[in-house]
Amino acid sequence: MADVTPLILLTRPLADAEGFAGLLADMGITAEVAFSPIVEIVPTEADVDLTNASGVIFSSRNAVAAVVGYDMPAWCVGEATAMAARAKGWRAVAADGDAESLYARVLADAPEGPLLHIRGEVARGDLAGRLTKVGIKTDDVVVYRQKAHSLSEQAKQALMRENPVIVPLFSPRAAAQFAEQGPYHAPLHVVVMSEAVAVALGELPVETVVLAEKKEAKAMANAVARLLDAG
Repeated sequence: MADVTPLILLTRPLADAEGFAGLLADMGITAEVAFSPIVEIVPTEADVDLTNASGVIFSSRNAVAAVVGYDMPAWCVGEATAMAARAKGWRAVAADGDAESLYARVLADAPEGPLLHIRGEVARGDLAGRLTKVGIKTDDVVVYRQKAHSLSEQAKQALMRENPVIVPLFSPRAAAQFAEQGPYHAPLHVVVMSEAVAVALGELPVETVVLAEKKEAKAMANAVARLLDAG
């Protein structure tokens, strides 16, 4: 990486981006951070009926935030989502950070059901359909949608300069949206949460792609720190 300290560009929804920036600051990272959310979380105001449910499934913290809490079992995609759910009163357990591990965790626990998958408009893995097919009746409800946005003018200008830019990307959708707005002139160093996120970058020219060791924000921050240390 160039001798110039890179800019860290955060493209998550603003609340998530600010939380990640705080995590970087707590680790002593002093590189400049720019915010340019390319996804906005918009609640759908859907009716969440738990009358017949014996438990719920959360595949994101945004889904947790969109509903009131109940003293009920909740299967969560990862530890951050589980922590958010516990804070609202759910009896939450965590999978390993993706749809497949979430499906496997519910399957291993073998609840009687019915379950309710509380999710965003765009979701991976068809959890409700797959669980219902194996005998765990599961319905779903969409409580938010992800509205796409263009990069800010500040971000576009930074991406067209010669100084390096580190871009942490947490989901395939975000990676695809970022790639669609390229190519960029700046040397790009991308940190991804999973192989699926890396694949979603497509043919976007990048200097480096670093895979986080775990599917969690702290591991993503550690990967950013490693990139900075390597520079």
